[in-house]
Amino acid sequence: SIMPTIANRTALYVALFLHDIAKGHHADHSIVGAEVARHLCPRFGLSEATTETIAWLVEHHLVMSTTAQSRDLSDRRTITTFANTVQTLERLKMLLVLTVADIRAVGPGVWNGWKGQLLRTLYWETEIVLTGGHSAVERKIRVAQAQEELRRQLPSWSDAEFTAYAARHYPAYWLKVEVGRKVQHAGILRRADAEQRSLATEVATDAFRGVTELTVVAPDHPRLLSIIAGACAAAGANIVDAHIFTTTDGLALDAIFISRAFELDEDELRRAGRVASGIERALRGEIRLGEIVAARGAAPKDRAKTFPLVPEVIVDNSLSNRHTVLEVSGLDRPGLLYDLTNAISKLNLNIASAHIATFGEKAVDVFYVTDLTGAKVTAHGRQATIRRQLMHVLGGIEEPRVRHATA
Repeated sequence: SIMPTIANRTALYVALFLHDIAKGHHADHSIVGAEVARHLCPRFGLSEATTETIAWLVEHHLVMSTTAQSRDLSDRRTITTFANTVQTLERLKMLLVLTVADIRAVGPGVWNGWKGQLLRTLYWETEIVLTGGHSAVERKIRVAQAQEELRRQLPSWSDAEFTAYAARHYPAYWLKVEVGRKVQHAGILRRADAEQRSLATEVATDAFRGVTELTVVAPDHPRLLSIIAGACAAAGANIVDAHIFTTTDGLALDAIFISRAFELDEDELRRAGRVASGIERALRGEIRLGEIVAARGAAPKDRAKTFPLVPEVIVDNSLSNRHTVLEVSGLDRPGLLYDLTNAISKLNLNIASAHIATFGEKAVDVFYVTDLTGAKVTAHGRQATIRRQLMHVLGGIEEPRVRHATA
């Protein structure tokens, strides 16, 4: 529905061809590619305005994907920062099409419904800002629409039961999660309530993404993600993504996605059930995670030599109005997420949201955190301690490359 509304589709088509033209260059391929476009497009007979639009798309072709997947879209600062970069609705439309095409072209299994939902949310929120609408009002309308959509999927629920259930979720949940998973979450929470359980797990295979999903319902507390990650590492399960939500009545609703180990669903579900059982035991304090994870061993030392990646820790207060953002990147290995979240917990930081991504051998994990009083981390000495501890987890030097940013 967006393509017919784009006025300058020529610019979009050329940008699709040129967006990776500088891939492999030692410098940032987006910036170098934009300069190539500025020199090449006039030779195609394109106007100065069209050339500049193409160059802008090439330079910013990763921005929408990065923002959608590694930033908190419920944070107002995320949307305004992205809107200030895009500036026009025409650019937003073209960038969305370019982003979807770029992700889908990477290979089978890379595009999935979760990424689509994130991009739609970012597009809608930014469209409101760019057209001068009232974001808070529009968000309430879309939350109501999402609730109505779920209500239609739960015909056996009474109106009173559904109204009470809907009140348990914050707006971010309604906007971020696709309806199929909302149905799944409603079921597990309903069963947990009926059985008077505050701890419950459920497993499901996800053919669309080629992963297995573990849904965990538990009382929310600062070390929850660390314990879940540790239980997965102890079971040899590799976490590739994690979606964290909290209900208004103090429960955590976490969706943990792990790599498949078996081709047949029945084999994979049995294995996932064992992982889920380990998570429940860990949350009940029945196993000592640190010892088990350590016993599994770190990544082979020669692996780091084969795939040299410079670890990096960024502590940034400019990306969020309410949280300090920790962006951690380095060589992926079994147990890395557990070690990172455990270190964050020991630093007395509360993880409000986490955005987990792996790109081949590289892990890029982003955490939105506050101190235990709910405030940002602003003291430079405290920030230095955070960087030092997380760099130690990554196996890097004590003084990483740091982007200084203050609120």
